[in-house]
Amino acid sequence: MRRLLAAQFPEWASLPITPVASSGTDNALYRLGADKVARLPRIDWAVDAVDREQRWLPKLAPLLPVKIPVPLGTGAPGAGYPWPWSVYGWLAGENPNAGDDHAGVASAGSASAGSRLALELAHFVRALRRVDVAGGPPAGVGGTRGVPLADRQAATRTAIDALRGRIDTDAASACWASALAAPAWSGPRVWIHADLSPGNLLCAAGRLNAVIDFGLVGVGDPACDLIVAWNFLTQRSRPAFREAVAVDDATWARGRGWALSIALIQLPYYERSNPALAANARYAIREVLSDAAP
Repeated sequence: MRRLLAAQFPEWASLPITPVASSGTDNALYRLGADKVARLPRIDWAVDAVDREQRWLPKLAPLLPVKIPVPLGTGAPGAGYPWPWSVYGWLAGENPNAGDDHAGVASAGSASAGSRLALELAHFVRALRRVDVAGGPPAGVGGTRGVPLADRQAATRTAIDALRGRIDTDAASACWASALAAPAWSGPRVWIHADLSPGNLLCAAGRLNAVIDFGLVGVGDPACDLIVAWNFLTQRSRPAFREAVAVDDATWARGRGWALSIALIQLPYYERSNPALAANARYAIREVLSDAAP
């Protein structure tokens, strides 16, 4: 890391370098001094995200209600490292745990009862949806997020088969079939973060301080950004989020399908290699199936 900095950003080469612990798998993070962080792809499919974030984050940042990463520089391959990389401003906060959404709960019985974090997340999602999509790329690696749920049928069914005996696969199959039956998105594509999950949220003092990791950002079906309702929020706070995010029944059903599909695919993939992501997948599956139960 220091060799890369010395060759490309000599003005930062003397800063202390501290590896940042993260459950993410696509990028390595190194804090540079007190106010910067270097983000280096670990794998080839994460490389396209460098240009995506460098191009679009400066345009999105002024239009969003919470902080997002601000690019300060783009690094080139060098010193034995093969890909482009980025330097961003450091954003303060801690990743919340799934289900840790209780701060600022409104009074019971209120029409907006639910957590402050749920409402702040809904505000972020709605603000992102309002941004002009002109020139925006399809969301996800190779345009794989915000697409019709039917595009995920094969991978989701394979994951359900792989999880037999470890989850209630009959309930998962029924819930997945219900999501597939929901009407497809017929409105205009909108901007979506496409990977809203606890690991990509930074909270401070019970408030949402920042949203990070925009490597999959792009345009598509808004249902994809509802996944946070099940991979982070609880039954107590989901109603407030749903009311504030203002989506119809079909979009909510597709969002639940997105949350289930992503979690089902992540669980067998990360079960041994990444306990944090596997645990979040289990949480999301439980929340989705609990919501769908009679």
